[in-house]
Amino acid sequence: MKHEIYIVGIGPGAEEMMTEQALRVLEECDVIVGYTVYLKLISGRFAGKEFLSTPMKQEIERCHLCFREAQKGKKAAMVCSGDAGVYGMASLMYEISADYPDCTLTVVPGITAAVSGAALLGAPLNHDFCVISLSDLLTPWERIEARLRAAVMGDFAIALYNPSSKKRADYLKRACDILLEAGADGKRACGYVENIGRDGETAHTCTLAELREKEVNMFTTVFIGNSQSQLIGGKLITKRGYRL
Repeated sequence: MKHEIYIVGIGPGAEEMMTEQALRVLEECDVIVGYTVYLKLISGRFAGKEFLSTPMKQEIERCHLCFREAQKGKKAAMVCSGDAGVYGMASLMYEISADYPDCTLTVVPGITAAVSGAALLGAPLNHDFCVISLSDLLTPWERIEARLRAAVMGDFAIALYNPSSKKRADYLKRACDILLEAGADGKRACGYVENIGRDGETAHTCTLAELREKEVNMFTTVFIGNSQSQLIGGKLITKRGYRL
């Protein structure tokens, strides 16, 4: 008998921004496993379910917990904010699944911050773009810097995840400096969104030079246009290239 586990992206956490598939799967599950912050976002909608969590930086144990619950015969779900396959738990669950051959995994997609944040700003990712996390917890800063420089060289629009934290207060400034050194103009159109889909949601536009001086946090997603991006009517727009 195979035990079912669903890896579910819950988007920003608001019910209206979750897919029907995600809502249906979580309704059918017996136990929902996830980081405490994410469980709180959905606890009201799924009251009566069994919720299990581990603290931040205990992601491996969280995955094992989910597998063990499934082996008890429970229909289990691992939830992640945004999409489980974008800086989420999907890959780690698949890596660990080799230890649990009696379990099957199904990924349920969710709305990632690059998409939900872009909608608030206008159309910043309407051409080729890349997503880069500034967190060096699992990725060396040297590799992050190389990716930032490559993004400027390729003239990609960029979405930055995890732009700052208490221990990384100057990382966005460092990233902006790298982009400027790599050839991005200080007048390049940019924007950032805070608390997407949650209380306190705000969206701001600015130039790259202005972005360098902004204070942001882990609940902020930053957008940096390409060389053709513009601020139009207070919105950040990256053109497709149509001739008007």
